[in-house]
Amino acid sequence: MLTVPRLVVAAPASGSGKTTVATGLMAAFAGRGLAVSPHKVGPDYIDPGYHALATGRPGRNLDAYLCGPERIAPLFAHGAAGADLAVVEGVMGLYDGASGEGELASTAHVAKLLRAPVVLVVDASSQSRSVAALVHGFASWDPEVRVAGVVLNKVGSERHEELLREALDGSGVPVLGALRRAPVVRAPSRHLGLVPVAERRAEAVSAVAALADRVREGCDLEALLALARSAPELPGDAWDAHTEAGTEGPPRTTAPRRTTAPRGGAGNRAPSRSEADHPVVAVAGGPAFTFSYAEHTELLRAAGAEVVPFDPLHDETLPEGTRGVVVGGGFPEVYAPELSANEPLRKELAAFCGPVTAECAGLLYLARELDGKPMCGVLDASARMTEKLTLGYREAVAVQDTVLAAAGTRVRGHEFHRTAVTPGAGGTPAWGLVRPERRAEGFAGGAVHASYLHVHWAAAPRLARRFVERCAA
Repeated sequence: MLTVPRLVVAAPASGSGKTTVATGLMAAFAGRGLAVSPHKVGPDYIDPGYHALATGRPGRNLDAYLCGPERIAPLFAHGAAGADLAVVEGVMGLYDGASGEGELASTAHVAKLLRAPVVLVVDASSQSRSVAALVHGFASWDPEVRVAGVVLNKVGSERHEELLREALDGSGVPVLGALRRAPVVRAPSRHLGLVPVAERRAEAVSAVAALADRVREGCDLEALLALARSAPELPGDAWDAHTEAGTEGPPRTTAPRRTTAPRGGAGNRAPSRSEADHPVVAVAGGPAFTFSYAEHTELLRAAGAEVVPFDPLHDETLPEGTRGVVVGGGFPEVYAPELSANEPLRKELAAFCGPVTAECAGLLYLARELDGKPMCGVLDASARMTEKLTLGYREAVAVQDTVLAAAGTRVRGHEFHRTAVTPGAGGTPAWGLVRPERRAEGFAGGAVHASYLHVHWAAAPRLARRFVERCAA
């Protein structure tokens, strides 16, 4: 049973201020000495980075489509272990779920799975008395969703706030905060949303501190904490990486390595017995590769890997003894000139013989070129930025045995990019998409698996286990 106090921060629609309020609450409560567990509904990678900055704990995603409804409470319990409070930021509008799937993966769905009270953030900038009808509709739409408080955002003046509070008086949904317009603390955005923390850390620290100040000034923190403590016990066991990976107990722990590997590829020599038992898996990070779920690293370690980060922008070699490489999502298109300029690492990756798996940004980095800039050339493909946004959930099946998945393995994933990849002649796809459309996706061959598809390994731990086994072999 889990007894961690918890709140879900939701809104009637995107752009209402969920991230402002959720991140501000996390930082404000953390500033009071509470251990705050941050969570985000949906597949978003960027908001959890701000949540981690606000709390000092990993930001974790709760996606009922990618991971299945049955894993939401266990994953939450895993992330919230030892916390005094958990704050869950919603996605889109409160009742907006996966397209064509009803409530699945909506904020309301996750709130019900967590048995958590909901705080509704309302953009009040262009309304007064109508706010009562809006809140009444959201609070009464689904009786299983407990909309237990309102935070009014973008309030124009003291008089405006008075009108809003008068309209909501007697509605049964108390006003727990009112925030005035403050564009000074808005985080910059670009083609895929907010700019990640790793690209603007100093500015992000200041922005999060400003959000905490706004929330402290405009919200009733004691009432919000009391509301969080009203959440009932959550039954069931916490998700455990070792159980999911089929291993017992934690693997050996070693200090992270960042030393020089031999030129020509760390994967070109026979591994020692120690390396075979605990193969070094190099995971790309730094400003260009910020998209990763915390559970991925945990599963790799639980499966027996020694996980060592590297930054393709600055590190000219892979970590010493690397037996496998993971390159996740991010923004290589923003850093194409710098990535291209790191020729030593590009050449080493091109010559690397061990298993490599890449998602989205990793796919672009492994291509021959990106927007005319030379990349690693692991894949016979070229990539470029486009005006078209590709976005949505996907279901896929592995069309052949690869270093990541056995043929026939079915997964759920997510696409989110504004780039296009043109393949060369031949090649085999990594996945066959089966919903919502049928088409080939990605590249697979030899020791490489690369695709646009983001997959949450917590729902498919066999992917991590298989990859580590291939690295050890």
